[in-house]
Amino acid sequence: MPDTSPPTPAATKKAQLVTRPMAVTLLVLVILLWGVNWPVMKQVVGHMPPISFVASRLLLGAVSLLIFTAALRQLRLPSKADLPVILSVGGLQMGVFTLLVTIAVQYVPAGRAGILAYTTPLWVVPLALIFLKEKVGWAKAGGLLVGLSGVAVLFNPAAFDWTQRPVLLGNGLLMVAALIWACNIVHVRRHRWVGTPLQLAPWQMMLAASVATIAALVTEDQSHIDWSGQLVVLLIYNGPIATAFCFWAMVTVNRALPAITTSLSVLGVPVVGLLSSALWLREPLTMTNLAGLGLIGGGLVLVALSERRT
Repeated sequence: MPDTSPPTPAATKKAQLVTRPMAVTLLVLVILLWGVNWPVMKQVVGHMPPISFVASRLLLGAVSLLIFTAALRQLRLPSKADLPVILSVGGLQMGVFTLLVTIAVQYVPAGRAGILAYTTPLWVVPLALIFLKEKVGWAKAGGLLVGLSGVAVLFNPAAFDWTQRPVLLGNGLLMVAALIWACNIVHVRRHRWVGTPLQLAPWQMMLAASVATIAALVTEDQSHIDWSGQLVVLLIYNGPIATAFCFWAMVTVNRALPAITTSLSVLGVPVVGLLSSALWLREPLTMTNLAGLGLIGGGLVLVALSERRT
């Protein structure tokens, strides 16, 4: 049973303690695991409907987080003050974002999908300017423009066959997903946390899993799932590893390493996604993808460096 008592400062500090080498190791693992997960998701949606996949992934992740936090004696009922961030992270980041990108990878190459989904930091800048009243200097504004030009290169409306509705839908969903995640980031920054991110993670993921499960049962035919040993392995990778472990690992990394280091390093995720998709799924490494990735990466670097100066 979860503990209903609030965490003591000593217990919270002990739970957050991690050495720098361990944090760096965790960061490298997250970059590799999340990057490889893009072609993995592409494979899974070939065996089961997308909403059912999201529900399965989140259910496995929630169970894993419950076991993990209980083992660390960090499993506690959330405070009422944390309910907004549970709804925001569980509903938007874990729920809607995951659902949109999973639907999108049915129509968009996994490598390209990974790049577009990681444009989220670019949208955070204008949202933070409006809602958080943060200042935007020339470097940050320039980074935003460079990054958006990379998005334009990837989206490239002139190169689209506008009669191909599924392709347009997939690219549009990825852009909406990135914007939704950005809105969630702004809300998380404004929220005054009572519990730690790790303590709230199981409840957030259970909320997302519950909504996804209901949606899957209502909208999809479960008999269309092509159960096989390969699918089970892919789901195990997605649930406990790419969802539960990586979420916990990023929380740990964010508390142990400087934000500038983390934000720049996570740019390796779409790079790994692009390369792994090329190796595993034989997706071509086109000049458009490479140019878009370079511009987005350059924009994010400029934004991150401007943060360092302020």
